[in-house]
This record gives sequence, structure tokens and C-alpha cells, in this order.
Amino acid sequence: MDMHTLYLIVPLAPLVGAIAAGLFGKMLGRTWSHRITIALVGVAFAASVAIYQDVMAGHTFNGPVYTWLTSGDTSFQVGFLIDKLTVMMMLVVTFVSLMVHIYTIGYMAEDPGYQRFFSYISLFTFSMLMLVMANNFMQLFFGWEAVGLVSYLLIGFWYTRPTAIYANLKAFLVNRVGDFGFLLGIALVLMVFGTLDYASVFANAQNYANDIAPIPGVSWNLITAICILLFIGAMGKSAQFPLHVWLPDSMEGPTPISALIHAATMVTAGIFMVARMSPLFELSDTALSFVMVIGAITALFMGFLGIIQNDIKRVVAYSTLSQLGYMTVALGASAYSVAVFHLMTHAFFKALLFLAAGSVIIAMHHDQDMRNMGGLKKYMPITWITSLIGSLALIGTPFFSGFYSKDSIIEAVGLSHLAGSGFAYFCVVAGVFITAFYSFRMYFLVFHGEERFGKSHHDHQGDHADEEVSSDHHHGLAPGQKPHETPWVVTVPLILLAIPSVLIGFFAIEPMLFGGYFGDAVFIAEHHPAMHELHEEFHGAFAMALHALTTLPFWLAVAGVASAWYFYMKNPAIPAAIRKHFSFIYTLLDQKYYFDRFNDWFFAGGARGASRALWKFGDVKLIDGFFVNGSAKMVGMFSGVLRGFQTGYVYHYAFWMILGVSLLLTVRTWF
Repeated sequence: MDMHTLYLIVPLAPLVGAIAAGLFGKMLGRTWSHRITIALVGVAFAASVAIYQDVMAGHTFNGPVYTWLTSGDTSFQVGFLIDKLTVMMMLVVTFVSLMVHIYTIGYMAEDPGYQRFFSYISLFTFSMLMLVMANNFMQLFFGWEAVGLVSYLLIGFWYTRPTAIYANLKAFLVNRVGDFGFLLGIALVLMVFGTLDYASVFANAQNYANDIAPIPGVSWNLITAICILLFIGAMGKSAQFPLHVWLPDSMEGPTPISALIHAATMVTAGIFMVARMSPLFELSDTALSFVMVIGAITALFMGFLGIIQNDIKRVVAYSTLSQLGYMTVALGASAYSVAVFHLMTHAFFKALLFLAAGSVIIAMHHDQDMRNMGGLKKYMPITWITSLIGSLALIGTPFFSGFYSKDSIIEAVGLSHLAGSGFAYFCVVAGVFITAFYSFRMYFLVFHGEERFGKSHHDHQGDHADEEVSSDHHHGLAPGQKPHETPWVVTVPLILLAIPSVLIGFFAIEPMLFGGYFGDAVFIAEHHPAMHELHEEFHGAFAMALHALTTLPFWLAVAGVASAWYFYMKNPAIPAAIRKHFSFIYTLLDQKYYFDRFNDWFFAGGARGASRALWKFGDVKLIDGFFVNGSAKMVGMFSGVLRGFQTGYVYHYAFWMILGVSLLLTVRTWF
């Protein structure tokens, strides 16, 4: 088969599946809906594998597929850029999507919106593939907005629940804030370069490196302005501080989409975009420092919030925020290949953790509160071992996939000389302990210790009883009822995701980071030597893991695991005592640093207040009172005056006629 045909098959196959399940789902029925969508996503994955093999043989592609619109000298085209960065993202998106499609058969088995859900996740897969395969900013923006739209539909999938509607509206609005900056950045690119084609923009970027941005009232460097505006879009999509507030609430959607959208694919779109734009970002140290500091804040401070969560999905959600911060820090350190490497490893182990959390939720009859769990290891052995693998990969255990990417990020930041690198290094190192602590707090509370399911209390280990815990259906096990392992359609994806969570880092680190895998897809300037120095220190994956046993991050991870075990298994009175003595810190974390309250008060409340003022003054007083009613009253008053002269007597009219003639004669005489 011709390779150009395969390029088209990859995004179009999921689109056909989405149309089939969405428009003809009732006719096809539940079984055929999932068969068709899964088969077509499988086709996209198989085609991606074939394209990967072709790209590894040295064949790349960059060209238009379809001209959508021509305006003056500018053409807006649908085009594909197939290189090693693109094909890696294609493999991750299609493989994780395939696993989620299979998993959904078991998770959504009793849901009345079964066909609609399969349609949405296939449509999302199409949108994400169009984003990563784009060779121009217009198609990038199309995919960018399309994944945002489908995310909105999936977060609010259970549209009868007010919390789900609030969550999807929040996600949509926060992403619009970031997308506004993203659109301004694209507009600035078109204004300056006269084209939206990646290759043309990157080839000419050096010529504009010292220019001032054509923005009235400011004297910013052009490339810095473009990069920061584009990164604002990434801050929304990849949930970076302060546009992170939507992602934890998005757990209101069904668990499969938490794995697909909020762990493996959509939230990594911003990371991919910055890596793709490396020829631009390398021309602005200011933009790189901005990226690094934002990522560092997200990595550390979002990790703190994971410590106090009792909802199993929210713990994993805050973990995702923190890991996205790590990727962003790597981008700021010019370690683009490391960021994308962590994107790939994180996609596997975080999708695994989300799907394992969903398996637990199924077994607990859709109770997501970890205070009602415990001792699940003997009831759910497959979910237990795969969760352990995912947790070990997440905390950066040597020889697991997460270790190689996460440790490389820490080293790259330590070698960076940009402004803000010292602060970023502190954040990513401190984040190792925090990640290990909240990850194994969740692991121990769910799988070990006392069996707390089938009980009504919510005061386990002093955790707060009044926390709102989101859940898919708010059920739970009845007294005396025992959980059990989930069906094969749930456990098989867990096993298939656990394998790369263990192995892929060991085998992929050398070619991806130091073997020139990305080639020309990623550009690093000579005055950013972090990756070069990292290469000199690398002596193989095995040696790297052995060396890590003597480093601070490894022992911080060990300390985090040990602390979680002691606090929640051996001496559960300690968390309650800490909460009591440091209640102000606990309240700060419980309120998520008051970001939601501030946004509700300032932005939402301000918008409501401004709308109320505009209504009362602009609508009621100005438009209705002055223009509409005022003009009517003026006409009425004028008519009332004129009506006084209409008496109906002939001599009155004769008098006014004589008076008028007298006035006219007087005027004529004087002038």
C-alpha cells in the first residue's frame, strides 16, 4: 500500500468509527458499535506501526494534502509532517486509545450512553492525530480546538449531573483563556512571516531574532512574544499554573476518558507543541525561563495537593498535573527530547494507573473514596500488581520506565544555566519525595491494611469527613459484600500497559535521548548545552540505574514510600495529629490554594456583577429608559403641546394665520 494512503488512514479510520457509532449507533447496537470503533482504531495503530518502520528506514514526509482556503497570497492547507517526533506521538495516541476502547467495553457495560461514548473517544482520537500530524499552524489549531471540544463532551458525558456540567464548562472556559493567547501567537506568526507552514517559519525565524514585536505600547522581542503567546495555549491545554484548575474537576467524566485525555494524550498536546516549536523557543532565553519556572511551580505545588485527596481519581489527577510540570521544566531547559521521552513513558504508566483506579472503582461498585477501601490485594491480584508497577514507574524506581525519563529531567535541569534553573531544580528534586509519598499513600490505603469496604464511616486516619468526593455513580459495596477482580476486557489493557511501563524506558532511552532519534525534528542551540553534558554523563541504561542508587532523588523516593507506609499502615494517628497541629496548611491545601474561590469571586463574580450593572444601567436605564421609553415620552410631550393648539375654532386658526403673516412681513422688512 502507498505510504501516502497510510498517512490518510491513520486519522480517518477513527473518524469513520466515530461517525458509525455516533450516527448509526442505535441501528448497529452496542456490540457492533464497539467492534467497529475498536477495529478502526486498531487499523490506525497498525498503520502507525507501518509508518514508524518506514520513518526509521529514513523516509519522512512534509507536504499538503488539501487546500482548504486561499485568501490573497495566503493558503490555508491540511497537510502532514511525518517525522520521528510525529510517528512517536502517533504510536502513543493510537495504542493508548486502543487500550481504552477495549477497557470501555467492561467499564461502560451498563451505561445507556454506550454507543455515544465510543463515538466520542473515537472522535477524540481523530482530533488528536490531526493535531500531532499537522505541518502548519492552521491544522494544529484545528486539532487543538477539536480535542478541547471533545474533552468538553466527555467530561460532561453524564449531563444530568450538575457537577459534571460545572466541570466541563470550567474546562471549556479555562481552555478558552489559554487558546486566546495561542490564537494571538499564531496570528503574530502569520502577520510577520506571511505563512503558517512550519518549515517556512522555522527556516526564517533567525532573521527576525532581534526584531521588536508589532504590538502597540510594548517593546518585546518578536520571537519572545510569539513563544510566550504560544505557550499560554500550552498552559491551558497541558494544565500549567495558573490555568491548571480545570483538570482535577474533569475527573467527573467516566474513568476511561481520564486515562485517554487527561493522562496520555490531550494534556500532553502542549508539551508536543512546544517541542515541535523548538526552533522558535531556542531563539528566546526569556521564553525558556518563563516555561521552566511555570513548569517548576506546577510540578511541586500540584504534588502537595495530591497528599490530602481521598478520591482515588483525584490523587492520580494531581499526579498528572505534577508530571506535566516535570515535562514543562524539561522544555524550559532545552531538553526537548527528554520532555517528549517522559511524555511517552508517562502516557503508559499514567494510563495504567487511571485504568487500574477504574478497575478498583468497578469492584467497589463505583465508590471512589479511598477511606472505604483497604485490603483489596487478595481480592484483585491483577489490579494490585499492575497498580504497583504503575506506582513504581511513577515515582522513578530504577529500571522502571519512569525512572529513566524523570531522572533525565532532573539532571538536565541541574545542568541548565538559564535564569530560574536553580528554583526549578529545587522543585523537581523536592517533588520526588512528594510524588512517592502521595502515590504510595494511595497504594497502601487501597490495597493493604484494614478492609474498610461495606462500612458507613468516613473518618479513617483522621481524614476529613466533609470532603466532596466525586464518583461515577455514588454507589458502594453493601455491608458484608466483597469486591472481586474485574473482567478480562478491563484486566488485559492493564497488563498490556504494564509491560511498557516496565520496559520501554530501559530500551528507548539511549536512541531517543542520545542516539539522534529525533534528528531534525528537535532543534537545540549551541549555547544551551544541557543535553550535550547529559550525553557525556550517560554510560548506558543499566549503569544509569545503578548510579541512581547513590543519588539524592532515589533516597528521597525511598523516604517518601517509607513515610507513607509508616503514616498509613503502622501509625495512622500521625496524619491526624499533623492535620490538627498544622490546620492552616491543611486548609490551604484543601482549598487548592484558593484558586477556585478566587476565580469564582473575581472572574465569575466579576462577570456576573458587570453583567448586572450593564443590565441595570445599559439595558433598563439607557436603552429602555432613555432611547425607547424616553423617545416615546418626548413624542408624547411634544404631541401634548401641539394638541393644545388644535382647538377646532376657525377664528383661532385665522388668528394664528394673521400672526404668522405678520411675523414673515416683519422678518422680510428687517432683513
